[in-house]
Formats: sequence, structure tokens, C-alpha cells
Amino acid sequence: MPPSQYPARQGAVLLCIDDNKDVLECEKLFLESFGYTVLTAPSGGKGLELASMHSIDVVIVDYLMPKMNGREFAIEMRRLRPQASIILLTEATDVPKHMLNLIDALIAKDCLASELLPAIAQLHGCGWIPPPSYDA
Repeated sequence: MPPSQYPARQGAVLLCIDDNKDVLECEKLFLESFGYTVLTAPSGGKGLELASMHSIDVVIVDYLMPKMNGREFAIEMRRLRPQASIILLTEATDVPKHMLNLIDALIAKDCLASELLPAIAQLHGCGWIPPPSYDA
């Protein structure tokens, strides 16, 4: 969907965390094309460093990462920036139910293209409504 078909998201700061640099770069370019300010981090620890220096509206974090996984990151992020929304991305089918209490949205990576923008907009309060030609 072309960025012009979505309402502007001025002022929203997103933090994307993934240990795959190619995924991070794609997420950044995609989300910036919709008007978001996007910070990226290759690990949960680096993500927490960025979150301590910047006001973050929504965090998009991979569940399976070395050193600090998505669950461990979410616990620390809730302490650091409790107001920030957390979207957990996963390929795993066995996300523990207690994990759902730490996050605001769970998106399977194979549904990322259709579910990420609506989830961000809902969590950030943008009132996103898909255009008529949007196929989710």
C-alpha cells in the first residue's frame, strides 16, 4: 500500500529490535515510509539503551533472540518505560501464556505485512482505518 493512502503519524517514535540486520533494515525503511520515526537495535540490551535515551511510543521486538529474548526485554522495558506499547514478533508457535501479560500485541512473522500497521496505529491511538483496497 502506498504511504500516501495512510494518515500521517507525526511524532510517533518506534523502536524495532531484531538480531537479523536485514529484517531490521526492512522494518525501518517500511515504517519510515509511513511517517514514523524508527530507531533500531540488534539486541534487547541495545534496545534498552536506546529506550533510556529516547521517548518511545511503540516497541516491535523479536521473541527469539540470543542473550536477551523478547520476554526478558519486555520485563525490563516495562520497568524502564511502562507507557510504551510492546508488539512481539514471533515465528514460534509456543509463546507462553504468561508472556501475553507483558506485551500489548503478538504478531506472527508470516502475518507481519498485514497486521503490523494496524497494530501500531491501534496502540498509538491513530485510529487507523484501512483504505478500501487494503487486503489484510
